[in-house]
Amino acid sequence: MCLILFSFDPGGEYPVVVAANRDEFYERPTQSAHFWQDAPHIFAGRDLTNHGTWLGVDRYGRFAAVANYRDPSSHLSNALSRGWLVSDYLIGRKDPEVYLRGVQEKQNRFNGFNLIVGDIERIGYLSSTIGAVRMLSPGLYGLSNGVLDTPWPKVERGKAGLRRVLNSRDRLEPIALFDVLADSSFPGDTDLPDTGVGIEWERILAPIFVSSPTYGTRCSTVLIFGKDGTVRFAERSFDREGHETETVSVQFEVEEFPVAGGDEA
Repeated sequence: MCLILFSFDPGGEYPVVVAANRDEFYERPTQSAHFWQDAPHIFAGRDLTNHGTWLGVDRYGRFAAVANYRDPSSHLSNALSRGWLVSDYLIGRKDPEVYLRGVQEKQNRFNGFNLIVGDIERIGYLSSTIGAVRMLSPGLYGLSNGVLDTPWPKVERGKAGLRRVLNSRDRLEPIALFDVLADSSFPGDTDLPDTGVGIEWERILAPIFVSSPTYGTRCSTVLIFGKDGTVRFAERSFDREGHETETVSVQFEVEEFPVAGGDEA
């Protein structure tokens, strides 16, 4: 996942809104969003290499998303899959802060990551680069492959787009957020970050919607929590030419945790 835009407004009409693009090599096998057979309360896509996910939600109103921290110089060949951090949170029942503090203790077993977990009342953030758990205040946030709110052009452009959509008087619909995620405009070279991958790759990775022969935006995901307890999840998948290949959507009412089973918060 290379761009995660989200708003947190616990008392608002839409307490949590997420709009995200997952960028990945096209050859990496992926399953589109669905309710998992081995964890039927989770709705998410799935990485078929390590069986984790990049963004997901559960029937109890909890969500999680992860983005890599781009630093080729610190790559570990034997690291655990970062997608496990999302699925592990959704499989369990731990409070967001409790869960992140547990991850903090073993963060060195993963390559660099940024992890967001929460619900409509609490959202927490952990960057393995910073190493401190941060519980977020209400606001609008953007995350790419730096730390939260690093002002890269795609982050700033995406946040502005999300803010524009949220400030509209219209009922919030996924299509408006998909339009934000489809922005393929390039910033100038002087505005590009230097993350150690070289100028050609910095240019490729700079737009909100990424496209190249081998690597690009594989899917765009929109997640909308309503104050009435509804959850709307929509996902568009794309091929290497940037053409939409599939759209998946679901809407459901948040349920209470079942009495038995699961982890204690």
